[in-house]
Amino acid sequence: MELSRLRWVAPFFVMGSLLGAVPPAQWVPARWHWTDPSTLDLLAGSPINCLLLKSYNPAFVQKAAERGIATLAVLTPGVDPAEAARQAVQAKLQGVVLEGDFPDAAAERVKDLLAGSHAVVVQLTARNKMKLGGPDPIVGTYQGVWPGIQVAENGEAKAAPSGNPWIDTNSGFIRSVRVWGSPAIWIGNLPPERTIVTGQRYLQVISDAEVYGARWIVALDQDFANRLQHGDAAARQDWQRIGQYLKYFEDHRDWRSWSPYGQLAVVQDPKNGGLLSGGIIDMIAAKHTPVRPVPLALLSQDSLKGASMAVDVDPQALTPAQRAVLQSFTRGGGTLLSGPPGWKDSVAGNSITLDKAELDRLNDIWHDVQSMIGRKNLGARLFNVASMLSFLESSPDGKQVVVHLINYSGYPIENVTVHMLSEYHHARLITPEGVRKDLELYKTEEGSGVDIDAVSVCATLELD
Repeated sequence: MELSRLRWVAPFFVMGSLLGAVPPAQWVPARWHWTDPSTLDLLAGSPINCLLLKSYNPAFVQKAAERGIATLAVLTPGVDPAEAARQAVQAKLQGVVLEGDFPDAAAERVKDLLAGSHAVVVQLTARNKMKLGGPDPIVGTYQGVWPGIQVAENGEAKAAPSGNPWIDTNSGFIRSVRVWGSPAIWIGNLPPERTIVTGQRYLQVISDAEVYGARWIVALDQDFANRLQHGDAAARQDWQRIGQYLKYFEDHRDWRSWSPYGQLAVVQDPKNGGLLSGGIIDMIAAKHTPVRPVPLALLSQDSLKGASMAVDVDPQALTPAQRAVLQSFTRGGGTLLSGPPGWKDSVAGNSITLDKAELDRLNDIWHDVQSMIGRKNLGARLFNVASMLSFLESSPDGKQVVVHLINYSGYPIENVTVHMLSEYHHARLITPEGVRKDLELYKTEEGSGVDIDAVSVCATLELD
C-alpha cells in the first residue's frame, strides 16, 4: 500500500519543488472558466497565482506550472473525493479544494491520502464548520454575502438598526475568523445570478475581503468571462482594475499581521452569532466605531488589553474563569455591557444572516450599545461616510495606524473627515489606483484630524 502511494505521488514532488517558493498562505486564488492554455495570458501582470479548476487537461496544468501558477482541482459532494484527489495529484495539480459540506471522515481520508506529499487540501465549508485555530495553512468557506448597499423594494437604500444605509458585508465574519490566527482566509462567495455585476462591484467585493485580512476567490460572472475571453475592451479594462486592486493588497501584505485598533471589544462565541454577517459586530462597525471581536474561548486579560469598553453578548455562557476576567476588566476601570438572558445572535442550520425577527431584536439591542458608546471616540470618528465602512489597524510596534475606507456606493464620496483619538505627526493617503498623497493634520479636542477630498472605492490613510 505504501509503495503504491509513493508511486502515484512521486511525480508531484517534482512539480511541488517548482512552486515551493510561494507558500499556500500567499496564494492569490481565482476560479478559472477555461482550460485553453492561451487564456493564461490574461494573468500577465496579475498577482493571481492559484487557479481553482472544475476541469483540467495536461497541457493547461503544465503551462500553468511553467508560469509559476498553482492549480487546484475543485471537488464537490457527490463524488468520491479520495479517488478524485488521487487523479488530480497524478495529473500534477498542486492539490484539491473540497467545496461543500463533505462528511468529516471523507475530508480526513483525503488528507491522509495526500499526507507526505506537497499536495494541499483546502476546505471551503459552511461557516459553522470551519476549523478555526487549526494547523491548516488556509481556512475558507463557500458562504458569503455579496457586498454592497442593500436596496429596498421602493428603490431606496434600506436602513440598518444604526440608522445608516444597510451595507451587506462579510467584514464582521472575517474579523471574527482572523483573531484565531489563521495564516490565510479564503471566502468563496459567487456573483449573484441574473444580476448585472459592474466592474466597480468587483472592486468592492475584493476590498470587502482584503481590507479585513482575507482573500476573495475571484469569480467572474459568465457574461464578464465571455466578454473577457473574446477581447471586449470594457471587460479587459475591468479585469486590469481587478488585478490592480489585488496587487495593492499583496504589496501591503504586512497589514494582515497588524492588530485591530480601538477601545471597544465584543465578547462572543462563534457558535452563537460570532460568524454571522449583519450581526452585532457589523452593526457597531456601521457607525464607524472601531470594534474588535474577542471569541469566548480566547477571552483573557491580554485579549482585552487596550479596551476601555466591552460588550458581553451571552453572559450565561461564561465559565467561572472567564467571568473573573471580565470582573478584573471592570475593576480596572473598564465599562462592561452584559446582555440579558437570551441576548445572542442565533440562527438555524447553515444560515449566515439574521431573519426578520432577529433583525427586529437587534434593533432593540442597538439602543443599549448606543447608550454605552454615546459619542465617545474609541479610536477614530468619521464624518460624511454613510455609504462607507472603515477599519483601523495598528502596527506590531504601535507606531503606525492605518484607517481603511471602503465606499459601497456607485459614486465617489467627497469631503471625508477622520478624527483620531491620539495625536499623530504625519498622514498619507494611498489608493489602489496609485494615489500617494501627504495630507495636512490638524489638532482636535480628541487628538488629530485629517480631511480627505474623495474616496472612489477603497483608500487607506496611513498615520504615524
